[in-house]
Amino acid sequence: MPHTRRERPGAMSRARFVECFGGIFENSPWIAERAFDLERGPAHDTANGVHSALTRVFRSASEAERLGVLNAHPDLAGKLAQAKRLTDNSTAEQASAGLDALTDAERASFESLNAHYVSKHGFPFIIAVRDHDKAGILAAFQRRIDNDREAEMSEACRQVERITELRLKDLLP
Repeated sequence: MPHTRRERPGAMSRARFVECFGGIFENSPWIAERAFDLERGPAHDTANGVHSALTRVFRSASEAERLGVLNAHPDLAGKLAQAKRLTDNSTAEQASAGLDALTDAERASFESLNAHYVSKHGFPFIIAVRDHDKAGILAAFQRRIDNDREAEMSEACRQVERITELRLKDLLP
C-alpha cells in the first residue's frame, strides 16, 4: 500500500484546527478553539489524542457551558431530523440506527419520550446511537428517563464524549 500523507492536527493553524474539529462537539466550536490553546504535540495527532484535548476542555467547562453543548444536540428522530436540518454528523448517526425510517407509532413514541425527557431534565436525551439499534435506544430512553437530573447530566456528558470519539475515529487514525 502506498503511503498516504495526512494533515497532522499538531501542525495545524488555529483556523484549520477549528475548521476540522469545531463541529466534533455538536455546534460548539469553542471547544476546539480552547483545545488548540492547550499544550499539544505528536501524541495529539491521532483520534485518541485530539479526543483527549477536546474532552479536557469539555470536562473543565462550566456546568452552563456543558449544558449548552447538551442543548446543541437535536432530539432523536425529532422535528429537525424530519425537516432535514441536522448536522451531517447527526444525520448519518441517526440513520445508522434506523431513526430516519420510523413507523408512525415509533415516531409518536420518540416524540412523547423526547418531550417528557426535556421537560424533566432540561436538555435532550443523548445517546451514542452508533452503539445501538432502534430497540436499544428506546430501551435506554425508557430506562434513563426516571434518573435524577444530576445522574442524567453526567450520563449525557459521557454519551457526548462517546459520540465525539466515534466522530474523530472517522477522521483520524
